[in-house]
Amino acid sequence: MTFSEQLEKDIRVIPDFPKPGILFRDITTLLNDAQAFARLLDYLESCYKNSDIDFIAGIESRGFIFGAALASRLCLGFVPIRKAGKLPCATFKESYELEYGSATIEIHKDAFRGQKDAKVLLIDDLLATGGTATAACKLVKNAGAKVVEACFIIELTELGGASKLRALCDVYSILKL
Repeated sequence: MTFSEQLEKDIRVIPDFPKPGILFRDITTLLNDAQAFARLLDYLESCYKNSDIDFIAGIESRGFIFGAALASRLCLGFVPIRKAGKLPCATFKESYELEYGSATIEIHKDAFRGQKDAKVLLIDDLLATGGTATAACKLVKNAGAKVVEACFIIELTELGGASKLRALCDVYSILKL
């Protein structure tokens, strides 16, 4: 069994959530299985241990889980990209459209500790339409750094987010569904 096949088995599928016709990919079954979570982190560490990156940025909230754990393993700083109003210091803001409205995310203006042109790995659990990830890439740029790659545990290919995001950075998805 390939790593991707095992990973897919570690993620529970819930039909008709949050609404009819949606197949929800529930990563809690991956997170609460210590061996499965360690396998994923081992895999991500092997992918990025020789990469030329300075920081890992994670998108709220599930990107925090994977990003902070991977940053610790790689001895890199972790930068949270949060929903508006959650960061205590001066921030850059970026709004984007959702299927049902709009949202805003933020990053601290000093997120990269003054390191000019820092190279950043952006991470999140899911890539769908790419709106949130595109906004996150813009925030990283506004803070003086560059996303060199965006990594996702799951990509929903039919929604086209990767093609939109590739205009800004490389994209890597472990599971393409």
